[in-house]
Amino acid sequence: MQDGLVTLFLGGDVMLGRGVDQILPHPGNPALRETYIHDARAYVGLAEAANGPIPRPVPFDWPWGEAPAVLDEAAPDVRVINLETSVTGDGEFAPGKGVHYRMSPANLPCLATIRPDVSVLANNHVLDFGRNGLTETLAALAEAGLRTAGAGRDALDAGRPAAVPLDGGGRVLVFSFGMPSSGIPEDWAATGDRPGVELVAGPSEAAAAVCAERLRQLRRPGDIVVASVHWGPNWGYAVCRAEVRFAHALVDAGVDIVHGHSSHHPRPLEAYRGRLVLYGCGDLIDDYEGIGGYERYRDDLRPLYLVSVERDTGRFAGVRIVPLQARRMRLEHATADDTRWLCAQLDRHSRDFGTRVEPGPDGTLTLRSLRSCRHT
Repeated sequence: MQDGLVTLFLGGDVMLGRGVDQILPHPGNPALRETYIHDARAYVGLAEAANGPIPRPVPFDWPWGEAPAVLDEAAPDVRVINLETSVTGDGEFAPGKGVHYRMSPANLPCLATIRPDVSVLANNHVLDFGRNGLTETLAALAEAGLRTAGAGRDALDAGRPAAVPLDGGGRVLVFSFGMPSSGIPEDWAATGDRPGVELVAGPSEAAAAVCAERLRQLRRPGDIVVASVHWGPNWGYAVCRAEVRFAHALVDAGVDIVHGHSSHHPRPLEAYRGRLVLYGCGDLIDDYEGIGGYERYRDDLRPLYLVSVERDTGRFAGVRIVPLQARRMRLEHATADDTRWLCAQLDRHSRDFGTRVEPGPDGTLTLRSLRSCRHT
């Protein structure tokens, strides 16, 4: 923490299951029930066909590649990621789903490599192996000393934010919830006597009001509040007006950062009333390398978001984006050409939200707020 600022690392979807789990030291059962692929090791083969051989087993830090060094240099005060997989060797395939993710609990040291302060869980893969699988996921993460938010043994547990204490007082509160628009089945919602996720029916005014009331009950003076929301489609830059209004309502209620995710590539950024809205952070770790069909979105580019906010006010003071790229299931620094491409795309799609994304120092990208914004 420097000069009255708090810096947060905000990461997108971390999908350590399926193919990624298979290259780690303790791979779980590779069986899948997908339409075309029935063995998770096939995804490793696709990645190798695209970019070259992957040694097996790899060390636990392999999937993160150059990311830990970037984070150690940046020294963020708080690290938040969306962990989008079950952590289980138990449970049954959730019915009605075409894709299931799980990683072996013995491979959790891979997640611990980047020392996340909070792993949010309100997403569309954490119950891929049923409620038994979720129960084991929660137990494994707790045993590893990893904070979670967004899923729990009942509704009260699932709705409880993670609280990360800050040096000198105050906390970062991380609320986590998901929406059906991201593919979360409605019956995954936690209830008074049933494990599940914190599910919000949609980006409505009523839903925003409920979130605002919970925030008012739990926030203390000096807290910085992050709303981490899993919403929207996998592909496309468009943000619907209801999502914009919902994000604005969260900020109006006291949220300092809206941390959106679900899309496999980054979506627009917005500066609203001095607060940051990330409509979609994109994937950070997955096994999609070598899968065709959506190449125009360049989902191989994986941004790290480093967000600095004023400790006293929660207003954002700077955003630095470090572009990485997935190759051989490992994160490397993106090339200069790829960084320019990503900058141009984010800038183009963020302009309507009153922000510009520009080249920064050392191959990074920065955010600049404009005075006018066409979205209301």
